[in-house]
Amino acid sequence: MTDLEAELRKAVRGDVGFDVTSRALVTMDASNYRRVPLGVVAPRDADDVAAALQVCRAAGVPVVARGGGTSIAGQATGTGVVLDFTRHMNRLVDLDPGTRTAVVQPGLVLDRLQEAAAPHRLRFGPDPSTHSRCTLGGMIGNNSCGSHSVAWGTTADGVRELEVVTARGGRLRLGQGWAGAPDGLRALVDGELARLRTGFPELPRRISGYALDALLPENGADVARSFCGSEGTLGVLTEAVVRLVEAPRARVLAVLGYADEGAAAEAAAGLLPFGPLTVEGMAADLVPPGATAGLPRGGAWLFVETGGESQGEARARAEAVVRAADVLDARIVHDPAGQRALWRIREDASGTATRMPDGTEAWPGWEDCAVPPARLGAYLRDFRVLLTDHGLRGTPYGHFGDGCIHVRIDFDLLTAAGIARFRRFSEELAELVVSHGGSLSGEHGDGQARAELLPKMYGPDMVALFERAKAVWDPDDLLNPGMLVRPAPLDGNLRFAVLPREPVDVAFGYPSDGGDFSAAVRRCVGVAKCRTTAAPGPVPASGAVPAPGPGSGVMCPSFRATGREEHSTRGRARLLHEMLAGELVTDGWRSTEVRDALDLCLSCKGCRSDCPVEVDMATYKAEFLHHHHEGRRRPAAHYSMGRLPVWLRWVSRLRAAAPLNALASVGPLAGVARRLGGIAAERDIPRLARETFSGWWRRREPAPGEGRGGDLVVLWPDTFTEHLSPSVGRAAVRVLEAAGLRVALPPTLRMRGRPVGDGRSRSAAALVTARRGRVCCGLTYVSTGQLDHARVVLRRTLDLMEPVLETAAPVVVLEPSCAAALRTDLPELLHDDPRAARLAARVLTFAEVLERHAPDWTPPRLDRPAVGQTHCHQHAVLGDAAERRLREAAGLSGDLSGGCCGLAGNFGFEKGHFEVSAACAQEQLLPAVRDAPEGAVVLADGFSCRTQLEQLAGTRGRHLAEVLAEHLEDDGRAHRGER
Repeated sequence: MTDLEAELRKAVRGDVGFDVTSRALVTMDASNYRRVPLGVVAPRDADDVAAALQVCRAAGVPVVARGGGTSIAGQATGTGVVLDFTRHMNRLVDLDPGTRTAVVQPGLVLDRLQEAAAPHRLRFGPDPSTHSRCTLGGMIGNNSCGSHSVAWGTTADGVRELEVVTARGGRLRLGQGWAGAPDGLRALVDGELARLRTGFPELPRRISGYALDALLPENGADVARSFCGSEGTLGVLTEAVVRLVEAPRARVLAVLGYADEGAAAEAAAGLLPFGPLTVEGMAADLVPPGATAGLPRGGAWLFVETGGESQGEARARAEAVVRAADVLDARIVHDPAGQRALWRIREDASGTATRMPDGTEAWPGWEDCAVPPARLGAYLRDFRVLLTDHGLRGTPYGHFGDGCIHVRIDFDLLTAAGIARFRRFSEELAELVVSHGGSLSGEHGDGQARAELLPKMYGPDMVALFERAKAVWDPDDLLNPGMLVRPAPLDGNLRFAVLPREPVDVAFGYPSDGGDFSAAVRRCVGVAKCRTTAAPGPVPASGAVPAPGPGSGVMCPSFRATGREEHSTRGRARLLHEMLAGELVTDGWRSTEVRDALDLCLSCKGCRSDCPVEVDMATYKAEFLHHHHEGRRRPAAHYSMGRLPVWLRWVSRLRAAAPLNALASVGPLAGVARRLGGIAAERDIPRLARETFSGWWRRREPAPGEGRGGDLVVLWPDTFTEHLSPSVGRAAVRVLEAAGLRVALPPTLRMRGRPVGDGRSRSAAALVTARRGRVCCGLTYVSTGQLDHARVVLRRTLDLMEPVLETAAPVVVLEPSCAAALRTDLPELLHDDPRAARLAARVLTFAEVLERHAPDWTPPRLDRPAVGQTHCHQHAVLGDAAERRLREAAGLSGDLSGGCCGLAGNFGFEKGHFEVSAACAQEQLLPAVRDAPEGAVVLADGFSCRTQLEQLAGTRGRHLAEVLAEHLEDDGRAHRGER
């Protein structure tokens, strides 16, 4: 233990972390920069903050205050001690609807304040796209804005008073009329009145530099407002009194389509006289494939929200906007669900923009320049020319009504030549912004990204005045040094510099990242959508808090359960980044820190779809476990559950299901089995089916004419359907045949030798030497990182499936996790075998095969409500549109919940995981079932989901195939050998 760590542990009551994991998690924010701190302190209150500052001042160690870590300019990173306010100082202290104020701690997430204010028809005005995870302290530090700033201004406009601890331990309460001003600040301002009155550009989004003009007498000498945007360099915020605004009773969203971003930008300023709540812009390049539904025709769009005391008033204002706008097409949306869907497209742009359409990486750095709104069109034209001159690409989007543009640019930040071009472009762009009367930062602050260029905007004399102001507040330069004044170079401390230049030897193919594991890890840019904790999903940009109910998102269930950064997708990506860097995490694939962080990853794949940049932590975890355990003994659960298909096949061959079920029902014996298998003591061992699905298939007698004449479909007998829930397979066969399809199972004979003649027949010798086998998706091997075994199993499967691949038959997979493994893990693990991609392309879900191959079939009508949960792998990889349409056709009403059941294959069974597994289920699945209406059907297509429901809620969930099969007309076929 270092002396500094020991002193901090004695001085503060909060958490002190100088371990590798604590430090690795805060080396980066959402910027291009990286700094390794000495340690992290999570203070419990203002006294802890003051004590930590005293210790660090005595040791000469700098201090950086950090909220959600979503800053894009590098100001939430540092080399000294990081103060993490999200862990303890995250409360809403008070909310007074009468005075329309709230008292908040710096670590409070904005959405929590919005949720508390919403019942009073109040809200905090600013709402950055990261509203579901950014904190009020971070917003004050950066003077954040968001989409509603045309109506309600910046964070500084919403601040009334601030409680601040200075670097030398002073406790100040900042407000108007010089309230709380440190000694010397007023004298400084009084001596520079002329400069302060003329040295700041007039525009709504001027965030760069210190807001010293707020201290002018005509501006109320507002010390609190002046503090906003100081990026933690003047003092440490411990509490804030913020103003709330009245939310309109009704909102309507007008989406205006234009030919391109230039036309949209030219139109934005002309809409401001109509008093809109938002004027947001984005181009088609930022819309993910398949996400354009609901958008009007055009190559770029303005999202213009209007409000009113009634729906009619809000709609009338939206119609007036549409009439005044010269548009290609427009759409007015007044239902909340439709608005949320459209806003989500815009909000996810901050992550989507990190990849160009061809997959090239794009980075922040010039994320949020702002110009006067009337100059936006001209600025964008010049900006495009500058990009072209430097051979760069980027797609602007953002707050067109405020003249503030976000853009990620495909800088090469990995080579010396690319970094040099980054600097040249930055310098020229700063000059361009200033020539249009703009601000280098219009929302996210200067940080390291732009502070070096502030002299271009303000001139050397004003920058010198900034330095004098910093010295008044923080004479020892203790707080966030290198930001705003005396800045670090904009091309220093780049987070990519420490990564290996040669591709890392890995098992998966990483096709979207050029086969480069480092590039895959670089996908995480820190926008932290994985840190969202509200189950229903993000609060929409309209500010209306959605009613409690089922959500569509999955990511990140372990963070939602524990609230700890290392259990978020971002936290795990940060640790993998440090593992590759080798500076902080020094033992590579053998790292226990990375292993422990990944241990609670459920491999739900939610981040693959919910993360705006499609970080795939399930794959990264499998890759890590593969290397981590290479040549070493694995945990017991990897042998018991990771190789489950092998054990269950032996049980079937030995006809041992019944005796094993009997033994498992004896408490002491089951306890021994759990201990030996690394299974949680709280778990019941699932019962094995007396007869496998394949056994039933071999002895069944299809009715005459059953399925004749229809398309041939191959039904995949996954391990769970085969050995644990064959009733699902039997039901699926019945429904598929009732729909007129011909059902077959995959071959079990694997030929040796090459085909002869026409390429389809085999030699007699090949038939004699053929071996029997079973297809397997390899899921349990992949999820436990046994990738060598997985490859063997999957190649054997491809050998068996070759005859199927020579036909046009689809492969129907009933278990969503197995279908997802075949769609994604198979081609990515066997990226060198063309058969893998061919099989992946054939995989269909139960609903998809009915929709595509029996389009004229009508399912039985149930007319009942349905509850349950969309399987996390279905959500992330397969999509559930076909399932929704099938449920609707069958009269099953209601949406299924989102999230993850928490069992997640082997995860919830493993020793030490039960508490988190149960917490995940309690978030959405179990409440949905508990609150189910009378007569509701409980749907759960995944075996894990059904098991979790049975073990935690005593409820039997059923696969959709079982529900439909039960309600088919009884024409004499229903009970013949099927039950």
